[in-house]
Amino acid sequence: MTTVMLVDDQELLRMGFRLVLDSQDDLEVVAEAADGREAVGLAHELRPDIILMDVRMPDLDGVAATREIIAAGGTSRIIILTTFDLDEYAYAALRAGASGFLLKDSTPADLLSAIRAVASGDAVVAPSTTRRLLEAVGPRLPDPLAEAANDPALETLTPREREVMVAVARGLSNGEIAETLVLAEATVKTHVGRILSKLELRDRVQIVVFAYEHGLVSSSG
Repeated sequence: MTTVMLVDDQELLRMGFRLVLDSQDDLEVVAEAADGREAVGLAHELRPDIILMDVRMPDLDGVAATREIIAAGGTSRIIILTTFDLDEYAYAALRAGASGFLLKDSTPADLLSAIRAVASGDAVVAPSTTRRLLEAVGPRLPDPLAEAANDPALETLTPREREVMVAVARGLSNGEIAETLVLAEATVKTHVGRILSKLELRDRVQIVVFAYEHGLVSSSG
């Protein structure tokens, strides 16, 4: 059973999500929160598998709440709810550690698919979509890029792992990476796992964010 917490300041929207999720045998809504501050407390107490998190809320917004939950060692995977896919809030949430974002007007089928994908360890948005988002809104954000390309964390990667990381950041699937680098797909999967472990990243989306912000890929490719 996958446990889910709904976080949105609009009660009607939470009710709609709950109706969809309650109809599924493998999903259980264990809590609802109307703002980020309440969400942080409930996440710590209940540790739901998945959190559907709105970004624009009073008291503490969804980005800050995501950052606090992850910084506190929370194991919940967070899906950001946004109105626009190319949204600076979605970008900031990915930087904070969210596993992806979902449009608020997504169909029930897309909502269920996203929750199950993230619960299984995948990311909601494709790396190519994430990179498009980074390129669109990154230059307009007030915060500087996180670190320079010579970050010590990168020194822990082997040359092959670095190649795989760049390929992931460019939006290639494991199969496409295997073909490009002439590797077995299982080997690529192993490399991706080691990259996640060494850099303490949560999923492929985080690889894209890391690579983009460390100058390993750019808008020109």
